[in-house]
Amino acid sequence: MTSPDILTVDSLVTQIYETEEKLAIAAAKIGESYLQEVLKNQKEATILLATGNSQLKFLDRVIADQTIDWSRINLLHLDEYLGIEGNNSASFRFYLHEKVEKRINSKSFNYLNGDALEPIEECDRYTKLLQQYPIDLCLLGVGLNGHLAFNEPQVANFNDTYKVKIVKLDPQTRQVQVNQGHFSTLDQVPKYALTLTIPTIMSAKKILCLALGENKAEIIRQTLKGEISTLCPASILRQHSHATLLLDKKSAAFL
Repeated sequence: MTSPDILTVDSLVTQIYETEEKLAIAAAKIGESYLQEVLKNQKEATILLATGNSQLKFLDRVIADQTIDWSRINLLHLDEYLGIEGNNSASFRFYLHEKVEKRINSKSFNYLNGDALEPIEECDRYTKLLQQYPIDLCLLGVGLNGHLAFNEPQVANFNDTYKVKIVKLDPQTRQVQVNQGHFSTLDQVPKYALTLTIPTIMSAKKILCLALGENKAEIIRQTLKGEISTLCPASILRQHSHATLLLDKKSAAFL
């Protein structure tokens, strides 16, 4: 496969691929190789999963790999809408169950329950899971406003003392969900969500962040060329010593 164009900004290595397919293949190889190395030195590993269209081809590649011992891997995920049931096709639990859990036999699969009767207690429960399962590999996407998970610019905190918290969603983020067909109207999109915080994400030993398409080009430019600031939460990735940002030509258009 043709070598990617590589750009390093601060500590963040960015790889740019001609197509989404080549990006998915490369990301899968990086993830597989890393997990195999981790499992040589540890009894088990923990992956923090993202959702969204950027992850689909990558997840298919990783799951198709026969060398990964899923029975030694614990899985958690980044975020979930508040008040949404797990069997709702717009929920991230539904996405992960359909795209990942039912296709593998993992050691554990730990969901954020968006419809928990006591959301603050749910944050506490998930915080304890994160303490139990230090993150070896975090998979990420980047929102149109630079959010990581649901750490929107107005709520992102690079020094957050919480591991998991409840946040109000940006109207732009909610509208994206309508545009992608997950909800019929903006009123149907939950206004709040549970999210892992920026320090939790940054605690991962390795991060793979995928961003695809021309609609991500401007925020990727801000991520790499602007100041490291909560105005563009993804910019914090430039301070992680083992993070890789994978782009296609369209998302890298303004670089």
